[in-house]
Amino acid sequence: MHRLFIKEIKGFLNSLTGYIVMGVFLGLTGLFLWVFPLADNILERGFADINGLFNIAPVVFLLLVPAITMRSFAEERKTGTMELLLTYPLSDMKILLAKYAASVALLIISLVPTLLYFITVYYLGYPKGNIDMGAMWGSYIGLLFLGAVFAAVGIFVSSMTDSQITAFVFSVLLCFLLWLAFDFIYSFHIFGNFGYVIKNLGISHHYASISRGVVDSRDILYFLSVIVLFLYMARLRLQSRNW
Repeated sequence: MHRLFIKEIKGFLNSLTGYIVMGVFLGLTGLFLWVFPLADNILERGFADINGLFNIAPVVFLLLVPAITMRSFAEERKTGTMELLLTYPLSDMKILLAKYAASVALLIISLVPTLLYFITVYYLGYPKGNIDMGAMWGSYIGLLFLGAVFAAVGIFVSSMTDSQITAFVFSVLLCFLLWLAFDFIYSFHIFGNFGYVIKNLGISHHYASISRGVVDSRDILYFLSVIVLFLYMARLRLQSRNW
């Protein structure tokens, strides 16, 4: 299993696409935080925090994560190596988990350089270190769970097609719906008390909750449930070859 995990990591990092994807993520977040004179610009706001990163990153993740996961199974199908992969002395679940873990690891690798933003703001603050550490780490945890959910969605969609472009497009659409659709429905206030239940089904509600610095077990359970759901559906798709 670990060999497949390493193979996936190397396959992404050895391709130009991998560096372009991570470069675009860091470039966009850096521009919005330090260059563009917008609401999330750290220097314009004058506050010692990196909340702008956690406002911008989820939107960028809608493109970044599907770009990471689109090749996971779609490429195997297109190149004809899918059947060879499934002959490995590994269960379908272990193959699935290896590819999923590799996607999450790549996501973490993309996030690590953003710690430079934190270090910079830490020293820019007056007095030095005047930053809400609890909220910051809570936001990072929320961002990691958000990316992990998007990765599970991307893995599932990639298992359904042999086209990386198709996997990318449909992953973006599905992640977007999970991110905003439930809040959009809730905004109409037509479901009464049940409306709050609908809002709780959306990712953005739980991401906003955990980003306040309070790691609530209900939010963790929600993220884990969505991840398990999509990985389970991806497993069913892999098993369907025997039906």
